[in-house]
Amino acid sequence: MGKFDIALELIEIAKAQGAAYAKFQKRNAKEYLSEEQYNMPHPEMHQAFAPTYGKHREYLEFDIDQHSQLKAHCEKAGIKYACSVWDLTSAKEIISLNPDYIKVPSAANNNVELLKELRVNYSGDVHISLGMTTKAEEKQIFDIFNGENNSAGRLVLYICTSAYPVPESEIYLMEISRLLESYTGRIKAVGFSAHYSGISLDIAAYTLGATWFERHFTKERTWKGTDQAASLEPIGLYKVIRDLNNTYAALRFKDKDILDIEIPHRDKLKYRNS
Repeated sequence: MGKFDIALELIEIAKAQGAAYAKFQKRNAKEYLSEEQYNMPHPEMHQAFAPTYGKHREYLEFDIDQHSQLKAHCEKAGIKYACSVWDLTSAKEIISLNPDYIKVPSAANNNVELLKELRVNYSGDVHISLGMTTKAEEKQIFDIFNGENNSAGRLVLYICTSAYPVPESEIYLMEISRLLESYTGRIKAVGFSAHYSGISLDIAAYTLGATWFERHFTKERTWKGTDQAASLEPIGLYKVIRDLNNTYAALRFKDKDILDIEIPHRDKLKYRNS
């Protein structure tokens, strides 16, 4: 909501729930919006923080110095910092902070100049969501990174449906399998960027092969803003992380016929042939 103190608090909450990264967003509204889009009213004025959509976006924005402070606060709290970039200027600014990875949202994944900037002038991993993206645009993303510098090995591609919140029937988890079949050995990983309000499908996504999970979260879903309804509150975030970690621990083959934990129960309960 454009409140820096809340951002700092959310970092602490994310760490407490077990998250690996706190990811923010950086956008230059006058660069990625047309003049018409900038000056139009917000489509949901009761959720707006300013009279026009452009001013609304600017109200919510943190500058690069604040992002540097967010990164430092993450490091102090023991959680890693990452950021999504929506335009070339924002990409250059966040590159200067050298986070582990930079994310490109679905809305900007066809910005060729932005993608090439990340390929050429940034050495970390590049995570890209594929919401509202054609197969031709998906191929263009891969080809850009697979060309000069052969950087496709730094790519993490996320399945994503760009709606907020999205009904479960519109998530299409089998796209994870398609991405793995298409790109295994050529990209780093496949992820799941989820905009639904539940917690059950992350486990299904993991069993299908996704290894990165991105969830919107908030302290209070009743707060003002269009993303709140598609966000988890802290307990929901905790449960997603808990269940993913438990599934990771459980999803393996047995290494012996009788497990150590079973021995006392076998001695007590197992039928004995005379």
